[in-house]
Amino acid sequence: MKVLVTGGAGMLARAVGAEFAARGVKAVSLTRQQLDITSGAAVAEALREYRPRVVVNCAAYTDVDGAEEEPYRAFLVNGLAVKRLAALCRVEGVKLVHISTDYIFDGTKGEPYRVYDPPAPVNRYGESKWWGEAALREEGGDYLIVRISWLFGPGGRHFVGTVLKRAEAGEEMRVVDDQYGCPTYAPDAARAVADLIAAGAQGTFHATNSGVTTWYRFARAVLEISGLKTRLHPCATEDFPRPARRPRYTALDDFPLKEVIGYRLPSWEDALRRYLTKR
Repeated sequence: MKVLVTGGAGMLARAVGAEFAARGVKAVSLTRQQLDITSGAAVAEALREYRPRVVVNCAAYTDVDGAEEEPYRAFLVNGLAVKRLAALCRVEGVKLVHISTDYIFDGTKGEPYRVYDPPAPVNRYGESKWWGEAALREEGGDYLIVRISWLFGPGGRHFVGTVLKRAEAGEEMRVVDDQYGCPTYAPDAARAVADLIAAGAQGTFHATNSGVTTWYRFARAVLEISGLKTRLHPCATEDFPRPARRPRYTALDDFPLKEVIGYRLPSWEDALRRYLTKR
């Protein structure tokens, strides 16, 4: 089996490539410079050249606030490009695995969202990702949609890295304590993606680490595990106005992930400890 990974310079794409390499599966990771997924011609050429059995689409526009300023770009990358990619994969008989997000939900449910809960994004980024999901389903074919949230791990910029950098500089921090979600360790998500593919799974899945937390409690755990000391204060979302509205509670229920791959992803605390130990 040969796998083609888009968005190859990103954190999750690197983890996916490493996971397949560890399994002895040939995976070709292409960066945005090597493959612009907004170009249908470029995607078609890549499918002809590499002839993959599976495409894992990790390419995305992920600047939540930036999407409010340039929604065209967000919808082009996260929506229209996914529709074209899905159509080309369907024609070529290639399985498409598309990475999506918790931000397709509005955060008002008050309990973890299940894969079949109706979407209601509250910002342009979430809208663009939901459009990509809907377009993929409309195109049909052999596909997987894997939603993740609060991603961290080696090879990219993320919240954990920001907390560490500021703590090492001795900076005092205020972090929101009223937004809830599920952190996702990139290598754990990559393992789940590979196992879903191996199981021949289709449809939509949530692949986050187990457990729910807030950004403040997440930051506190980073400091406790790393042994760094700095002043950390909880605050409300309203204390940090941003261009894009943030949903308050977007924890993801992992059913039916365990039923398909045979296990639940480890707790986010365990994942964080493994990441910080390997840094």
